[in-house]
Amino acid sequence: MGKPTGFKEIKRQDLEHLPPRERIQHWSEVHYSLSEEVLRQQGARCMDCGVPFCHSGMLLAGMAMGCPIKNLIPEWNDLVYRGLWQEALERLHKTNNFPEFTGRVCPAPCEGSCVLGINEPPVTIKNIECAIIDRGFEEGWVRPQIPKKHTGKKIAVVGSGPAGLAAAAQLNHAGHAVTVFERADRIGGLLMYGIPNPHLDKKVVQRRIDLMEKEGVTFKTKTWVGKDYPAKKLVREFDAVLLAGGATNPRDLKVEGRDFEGIHFAMEFLAANTKTLLDGKECEGYISAKGKDVIVIGGGDTGTDCVATSMRHQAKSVLQLEIMPKPPLERAANNPWPQWPKVYRLDYGQEEAAAIFGADPRQYLTTVKKFTGDTSGNVQSAHLVQMEWIPDGKGRFVPKEIAGSEKVVACDLVLLAMGFLGPEGDVLRELGVDQDSRSNAKADYGDYATNVKGIFSAGDMRRGQSLVVWAIHEGRGAARTIDKYLMGESDLSA
Repeated sequence: MGKPTGFKEIKRQDLEHLPPRERIQHWSEVHYSLSEEVLRQQGARCMDCGVPFCHSGMLLAGMAMGCPIKNLIPEWNDLVYRGLWQEALERLHKTNNFPEFTGRVCPAPCEGSCVLGINEPPVTIKNIECAIIDRGFEEGWVRPQIPKKHTGKKIAVVGSGPAGLAAAAQLNHAGHAVTVFERADRIGGLLMYGIPNPHLDKKVVQRRIDLMEKEGVTFKTKTWVGKDYPAKKLVREFDAVLLAGGATNPRDLKVEGRDFEGIHFAMEFLAANTKTLLDGKECEGYISAKGKDVIVIGGGDTGTDCVATSMRHQAKSVLQLEIMPKPPLERAANNPWPQWPKVYRLDYGQEEAAAIFGADPRQYLTTVKKFTGDTSGNVQSAHLVQMEWIPDGKGRFVPKEIAGSEKVVACDLVLLAMGFLGPEGDVLRELGVDQDSRSNAKADYGDYATNVKGIFSAGDMRRGQSLVVWAIHEGRGAARTIDKYLMGESDLSA
């Protein structure tokens, strides 16, 4: 514990963000970096708890608490306070292959479980993590770690999102020959095409991919396993296969008028926008929100990214619908520390919409009952209805329409950001992999082996839609399992 009284003397200081009206004019990341002196002070706020919950990575009453990858948070907080940045980077990389990703897009369950957070604002763990890795790249401390031995074993990883990349990095470090298959034209999965640039600059993603290539990982883009590359060919050509294709089957809204033009899944909108930016020209399937009345249906991170992207397109108006109630300003009684605090937050997209349109664009306890369109088949309006959650007699709460609450709003672009139902199942069926009741690849947590010998699964494809940090955790765990399967034992950390 570097400064025993730090948590008493120093207040939390978050990243400063560019003004909303300024940042919607470009696609760069939206925040300033903190100075080294401020970061060292923020590290001094860490109490180095005897029982630190920040890196517990557990579930409590079904809710996550602490960091799933068990980052050694108190250790690198102390090292930053002491100015030992390179040592802090070494600690960080012991548990996290990609802190530059989690330091930007993770909601920081570690901070929700910080002991200081019981009665004070928690330590700025996420900001310190991001600063450590960014400085590591700037100083040249992050260099290719080329394996000193080669086992002769070949492993195929299907999917280049955070789970697939984490597994590939670990297995490559163990000396195996790893090939990552990606159906898109760029590596990164949702890191590349699912999260917009203001939230995660693609140069940050490409920087890590280039490093992994130098370390020996082989990447094959535009290779759709199960379509233009037979899935069974993987089994013949590789000693082990990891399925990490994500949960890419979006949840639809089955209401009257759903088939009108102008109603799209969120990922169609976000992926085409990012590809257009990266290619420098409008790509096939590009969807513009410029001058349109936009409705975003769904209140999670993807919904926020749709709002932020629409703001940069100069939408005429943006409305975001959330069927759930508005979260409280402070923890509810049934959401105690150290669980992740389910409280009201104004994220970057909503902050931008509020700056332009005068209010948070979210309407809670609201959904769409039907869409209407014009004679050309284009969506023209949405019929909204307010909802309430009532007990169903079995201890569960279910949504019910409030009679007489219907209203009609204009829209000519609707983005469905209601989450994902599970993976696309073609590869699983071709390989004979069992699926669970939610259509995910059936493989036990911690083991990651499917019913088919030599085939494993991790990340959203196994657990369902989740966080980047959970995907990294599962990718690392699957790598250890695969290494042990091939070699009889493993020195890889999960």
